[in-house]
This record gives sequence, C-alpha cells and structure tokens, in this order.
Amino acid sequence: MIVSTIFHARHSLSTQLPSRTHSRTMIAAATQAKRVAKEEGTIADVFTTLGPGTEVAALPARFAQLKKDVLTDMGATHASIVQAWKQVLVALEGRTKEVISLGGEVIPRVSFTDIKRGLSDTQKDVIKKSGVVVVTGAVSKEEALRWKASVKEYIAANPVKGFPAHDIQAYELYNTKPQIAARTHPAILRTQQELLQLWHDPSNKHVDFSTPISYFDRLRIRTPGDSSFTLGPHIDGGSVERWEDPTFRRVFHRILEGGTGWKSHDPFDVSWRMDAKQDLYNAPNQCSILRCWQGWTSLSTTGVGEGTLRVLPMLSLATAYIMLRPFFRPGPAGGEWELDLESSSFPGSVPGKGQELNEETHPHLRLGETMTSIPEIQPGDQVYWHCDTVHSVEKLHGGQHDSSVFYIPAVPLSLKNASYIRDQRANFLHGLPAPDFPGGSGESTFKGRAMPQDITTSQGRRALGLEPFVSRGVENGELVDAANRVLFG
Repeated sequence: MIVSTIFHARHSLSTQLPSRTHSRTMIAAATQAKRVAKEEGTIADVFTTLGPGTEVAALPARFAQLKKDVLTDMGATHASIVQAWKQVLVALEGRTKEVISLGGEVIPRVSFTDIKRGLSDTQKDVIKKSGVVVVTGAVSKEEALRWKASVKEYIAANPVKGFPAHDIQAYELYNTKPQIAARTHPAILRTQQELLQLWHDPSNKHVDFSTPISYFDRLRIRTPGDSSFTLGPHIDGGSVERWEDPTFRRVFHRILEGGTGWKSHDPFDVSWRMDAKQDLYNAPNQCSILRCWQGWTSLSTTGVGEGTLRVLPMLSLATAYIMLRPFFRPGPAGGEWELDLESSSFPGSVPGKGQELNEETHPHLRLGETMTSIPEIQPGDQVYWHCDTVHSVEKLHGGQHDSSVFYIPAVPLSLKNASYIRDQRANFLHGLPAPDFPGGSGESTFKGRAMPQDITTSQGRRALGLEPFVSRGVENGELVDAANRVLFG
C-alpha cells in the first residue's frame, strides 16, 4: 500500500483553508513518505473497455450507504438534490444541441504567440467553458518529427512493452531522450505556465501555478487501421473516489449540496483538490497528484477520423451531471427519472479504474453526438484538457499515417507534487517506470535511455527535481523552501 504523501484533511465545509499547523504536517508527511512500486502491466489495466471482458460487477452493498453519507455530509436534502438534477437536465438540453451544431469549432485554438503575450479574458472564458484547448506553434514541425524518429530508433533497439502486446500502439516508455527533451522544452513549459494560471489557490501559498513540474507519462504511436486502442469516454484520476473520498467529494460540494449550487461550481479552484485521494485502491495508472491539465504534444499530422482525441467540451455542466448521476435512475417503463438512494449503483465507476461513461450509463450527455474530435493538428501542436474533462480516442484510425503523441500534462508545484517528483526522479535515475504507472524493470537495461545530463536548462532540471526551485520572495518563498526540503533535505 502506498503511504499517503499528504495529510488527509477531513474538514467540514465551514472549515477555512489549511492552517499553519496543517502546513507543517504536510511538509513532514511529504518529506518522509515513500512509495512502493505498482504491479507490472499496461494502460489496459485502468480501462474496462481495454480489458479481456467488459462486464462490470455490481458494487458492494456499502456503496448504497455511501450515497446517503455523501448527501448528509454535503447538507443536501432529497428535495434539493432533485431540484439540482432537474435543472442540470434542462441545461444539458441546450448545451448538447450547441456542441453538436458547432462540431470541431467548439474546441478553442490559440497560438504560442497568444501564450507568450498572455491569453485574453475571452480566450480564457472559452477555454474554461469547454475544458480543452489546442496550442499551435510552440514546437516546430521539424523538431517534433525528429523526436518521433528518435523514439522509433529506441523502440527498434530495445525489448519494449505496451498495449496490445502483439501490435503495440501505447508504449510503456517513460525515459526516452525525446520524451525528456519535450517535457523540458522551454516553449512547452511556458505554455503550461500560462494554462496553469487559469487555476487559483485562494490561500495563495499552497500551490505555485507559475512553476510547472514534469509528470512522466507514456507515449502513443497509433498505426493506420488500428482499432484496438479504443478508449471510450472516460475521466482519469479515479472513479468512485470522487464520492468515496471525503476530501475529493468536497471538490464538488457545490454540486452535491443540491439546489442551484451546481451553477457556482468552480472546476479551477484548487482548495480541496490539493488533499484529494484519487487513488484509494492503489491501482497502476491512477494519478496520485494534483494534475491540473492532462495533455499531449503531437508528433504527427492527424485529422478527424485518424485515431485522434475526442472530448466532451462542456466542463462544468458535464461534471454536475456526472456527480449527480449515481443518485438517480430511470422511472418505471422509462418514465421520469427518480431518486435512487437504495441501490449501490455508481454508473461507470469500478474501483481501481477510471470513471467510464457511455450512452447507456449517462444518456443525457448524448455522447454519440457530443464527443468531438480534435480538428487537424500538426507535429509540435499541443492539446490540453482539464482533469475533469470527459475524453476518449477515436475507435478506428482511418488515416494513412501514424497518429503519435507524447503525453505531457501541465502540473504545478505543491508539496504533494514535490514529494512525487522526488520519487519519480529516483525512478528516472534507474530507468524505472514513473511511480503512478505499472512497475517492473522498465527501461533499466535499455540502450540509449535518457540520463540527467541530457537536461541542459535550469528550468528543465528544476521541473524534474534535479535542481532546487527558485524563490520569488513572499510570492512563493514559503512553498519553494518547503518543496526544496522535500527534494534535497
């Protein structure tokens, strides 16, 4: 069992933000905690749709009691939760029609010039509403293609693993030189810095959104005609944990309190996410840290129908529906939906997996029509989506060339995250998989894997925990000092 890297706060909703005593506890926990390796495996371990069987067993009876406990904890009444549900369904009718009519135009696209200049309020609003953004021009096409060529050489020279085993599309590779080059690329880090600014920490001292750090993830080279790497609509970062963990559910307390509270849910407020336990079941592939934006950097020209990413571009509204869904079921003979506090059903939630959705479990989202493919992108383009955004991969790669990406999310500096990159750094030095991912010997014996000397910029070395972070005085000094103690003693 992984030791928690952070004090598990169980505050009431009236509790103020973490106190100085709480901060000291966080520092001590982050400094002392150590992780154990996850079991070996692949990306298939976190998705029922990629596993050998898609049948989902009913959850234990205790989850029926969990529903009641959640509503009691959030101060919701039967009437208030029904009111919220009905309002969300009405709002979804309008938004789903809008998304369907807009198609790919609903996905905002900004240039790296916009990033360097600073996103406008209008751009920020559109990104926040959709929960996704495409960033063009940060990395040149030529550089991205060189990264892909280098990765292919590495794959040819080493006994790689991935999914599916007979024709790998998603590789269990974390420590290649081009991956490290991309993660520490100044323009990619600058992009992440700007997008992290859309988030906020009301305490102004527990998360530094101006300092992106590197969270190692795998890579994909999807070949033409592939239909095996078919990730259905899902959300990463746990499933039933969203309700089961007392801190995680407080991220969504405005929704779960019922009434009109769902309208004021702020998916960019980090207050409760800092301590949320997203990996209660210690499963491989479950993110254990504060990962604000998931993302990838493209290594190929990929258009609609060519095995690309799909997203549900209605962040707050979809989140409200997903969080309320377990509390309701269709009425008799398909009639009006009714409150369900007796069954253990949390649709699409399997302990140890990601939160999965389909048209049967979440019908009001109209996923068959609203899941929107990313319009054509070029090598070097980046795509980021909020950690609560529903996303999937096109079922079939119908193009003529590979659809390839490095998964590179945007992750801010915090004590919890500093503890993680300390352990990630140790794994990197030995060529092992990143701590949240399937374990085993990884690339420890591989030829040509990356080493610390391959990172030549101070910003890049700091992002990997190889050099101390730099304080900006009162703005982030206390956090930086604490993070450096976690990393360097």
